[in-house]
Amino acid sequence: MPDPLVLSIDAMGGDHGPTVVVPALVRARKFLGDVRFLLHGEEAALRTALGRTPAIASLCDVRHTDKVIAGDAKPAHAMRRGAGSSMWNAVESVKAGEAQAAVSAGNTGALMAISRLLLRMTADLERPALVANWPTSRGVTAVLDVGANIVCDAERLVEFAIMGAAYHHAVHGSRRPTVGLLNVGTETEKGHDDVRGADHLLRDHHFDFDYRGFVEGDDIAKGSVDVIVTDGFTGNVALKTAEGLARFFRNEVRGALSRGVLAPIGAFIAQRSLKKMRERLDPSTVNGGPFLGLKGIVVKSHGGADARGFAAAVRLAGDLANSDFAAEIDRNLNRLTTAAAASPDGLGTEESTVV
Repeated sequence: MPDPLVLSIDAMGGDHGPTVVVPALVRARKFLGDVRFLLHGEEAALRTALGRTPAIASLCDVRHTDKVIAGDAKPAHAMRRGAGSSMWNAVESVKAGEAQAAVSAGNTGALMAISRLLLRMTADLERPALVANWPTSRGVTAVLDVGANIVCDAERLVEFAIMGAAYHHAVHGSRRPTVGLLNVGTETEKGHDDVRGADHLLRDHHFDFDYRGFVEGDDIAKGSVDVIVTDGFTGNVALKTAEGLARFFRNEVRGALSRGVLAPIGAFIAQRSLKKMRERLDPSTVNGGPFLGLKGIVVKSHGGADARGFAAAVRLAGDLANSDFAAEIDRNLNRLTTAAAASPDGLGTEESTVV
């Protein structure tokens, strides 16, 4: 019999801690098959939560620590003082080979810093990229980076394309993922030096995905491609804007269906369709963003996620652990490195910028 999948969980991270984490594991367990969990956190609180859910208790190994990294802690502080915390221990279990992946809803900057320190980066990458799963009219589009790397040169954007394509193939089952570069227009002369340089690199070299060129902001929700690549500044602004618009739209629909005498009748008639719409707009359904580029799997859950949302992040960690996406990333990064070594001028960009 093969060994079970083991997932390491920061049970104290985020807004809710064990009261959400443990019920989430019950949900995730239904989709993960043979799995065990290492729960890092305050033992008494975890035992209390597990006592309410005996179905999952036998699959959990509790690792006690009363040290928790604060939500507003600086990454540098987390690296210096974080040893022994629930977040640190969750990632360290992956480094030690005890678990195949770690999940945390804690401080994003601290989690990235600790993961980078303990697991290191693959190949010559400097920092991991954070991926968002974006619901679209065609399914789910992976958007990266959404906050880990504010400034990105052409080669870094190509690395994001490589990692994003491998991720989409592993998690969403795309056979040959389509990839686009986010830009201010689809014309080849548009954009700044770095995005145009990345476009040249992606066109000139053969990677294991289907590069479609430049895409614009409205292509994200359309699902025009499987993977959209951008720098972390632009990606984070786009993500937060979309989250705000989704909340606004839900509130407007709720308000419209509560005004007037006939509105509740219309809502009752349309309730099935409205339920489907709510599910599509619910961030919990696509919660969980992995840090790509690490020598190990770490998934960041939204800090305010409920049990359904945290379960989605745990399922994502399991899917990645059961895939070969890391090997796929390595193959394409080796091609990029070979291209850089063969180019007499390196992987440079053009000089002009057109907007």
